[in-house]
Amino acid sequence: MVVPATEAGRDGLRVILGTPLEAVVALDFDGTLAPIVADPARARAHPGVVGALRGLAPVVGGLVVVTGRPAGVAAEYGGFDAVPGLVVLGHYGAERWEDGVVTAPEVHPGVAGVRAALPGTLERVGAPEGTWVEDKGRSVAVHTRRTAAPEEALELLRAPVGELAAEYGLVVEPGRLVLELRPPGVDKGAALTAFLQERGARAVLYAGDDLGDVAAFSAVEKLRGQGTAGLLVCAGAVGDAPVRELADRADVVVDGPEGVVELLAALGESLRGR
Repeated sequence: MVVPATEAGRDGLRVILGTPLEAVVALDFDGTLAPIVADPARARAHPGVVGALRGLAPVVGGLVVVTGRPAGVAAEYGGFDAVPGLVVLGHYGAERWEDGVVTAPEVHPGVAGVRAALPGTLERVGAPEGTWVEDKGRSVAVHTRRTAAPEEALELLRAPVGELAAEYGLVVEPGRLVLELRPPGVDKGAALTAFLQERGARAVLYAGDDLGDVAAFSAVEKLRGQGTAGLLVCAGAVGDAPVRELADRADVVVDGPEGVVELLAALGESLRGR
């Protein structure tokens, strides 16, 4: 079993191993359970994910995937219907998938406005060839991964996309070569905190890889100060710029989805051997 680099992380792991039925394992999807790909519609969970999660399901207090994707899409791409009891909180917690059923409130009205106005904004500012828009239903994302200079394209679009979001009452969530326009007040930290309260968790393991996971890391750090043990895992190389902030704050850094699968499998093996 991995040894966390921090005292707080070692304490988190100790509580998870000591009282696993009062612990929650919470995970991001893209970049954490599924490799990052050029076309998000082609993303699928690492082949070892379902097996590792099935091994954990009967021995922990909860399994939850917290993602910016629609909850049903993440469940489909992850094959999560094969994992008993797993919950998916999609759209940063605005949607919930459980036992094959998605529940969600009404869509923020600003999403429709942004959806209609965004093509004109991108044309006006000279968005480079390869820029494309992903309609997530409850949010809209602008990707630059397919452009000739993705980082430069992202910087070109950051201000005008932010202004457009503000005009329609939305906020911009930056990620790996993507700017996502979504409703305010919804983030992974709030979603994770609510789920932990629901389960009465004494401990949580959270694994993420991108800027959208910063809110979840912050939530775990806050909960530590309130008596909930936490283990923070960064899925990515330390030198990878988009995850550097997470790597600096993590108790454990693993090598992408493959490393996450190995960690989850080892944790499950340790708990089943108790």
